[in-house]
Amino acid sequence: MLTQNGTESTDPIIVCEDVHKWFDDFHVLKGITTSFRKGERAVICGPSGSGKSTFIRTINRLEEHHRGRIIVDGIELSNDLRNIDLIRREVGMVFQQFNLFPHLTNLQNITLGPIRVRKIPKSEAEEMALALLDRVDIKDQAYKYPAEISGGQQQRVAIARALAMEPKIMLFDEPTSALDPEMISEVLDVMRELARSGMTMLVVTHEMGFAREVADRVLFFDEGVIIEDAPPADFFDNPQSERTKLFISQTLQH
Repeated sequence: MLTQNGTESTDPIIVCEDVHKWFDDFHVLKGITTSFRKGERAVICGPSGSGKSTFIRTINRLEEHHRGRIIVDGIELSNDLRNIDLIRREVGMVFQQFNLFPHLTNLQNITLGPIRVRKIPKSEAEEMALALLDRVDIKDQAYKYPAEISGGQQQRVAIARALAMEPKIMLFDEPTSALDPEMISEVLDVMRELARSGMTMLVVTHEMGFAREVADRVLFFDEGVIIEDAPPADFFDNPQSERTKLFISQTLQH
């Protein structure tokens, strides 16, 4: 099987088997079973409260799953802190809110992890950070602070920060939902470039144009289960579930 970008898919890099999650009495994930291959770009969509953000947050243990198995790059997620640490080194995450340190420059935000966690010399980390800022087209903002740049630029710094750890997998949790409309495209452009580079990506988003253009698969979550899982052409043009049809019609109206 070839992914959309022409890379040969291999064994799954993420495996989820019967994954359950509760928040007190609320059963937010109800037996999620799916897998993702190296180099695959998956878009996860669904209504608010459907479990989609919780699901990707379980993949790097920001949320603990209560039943089932999650295996990332051959390592099972458990309460073993060593395993959690190993997986977090492989998995980059970009959030809805940018979560940048306001007292550090954009360059320092990016170099902090490589210097502290990967023990890279400061000069080498800065050189890599500048290259990443160039890649996301904001090298000229390196020495400014987050408050001095736009939301779209802050999100691009956040993407560069995640890439600085050289992850095998990138998770995006609604990365454009906090942005003004004119800033959304600049962040999606960076994500398109990342997708073309062959990065394994799981993206929770309502940007259906991005899903149709970039994704190898679109997964539709509702009430804690996967209702639909299909290539974009099938998902948008021939959805199998009435619930999916309703969601697509409502989403594409906006």
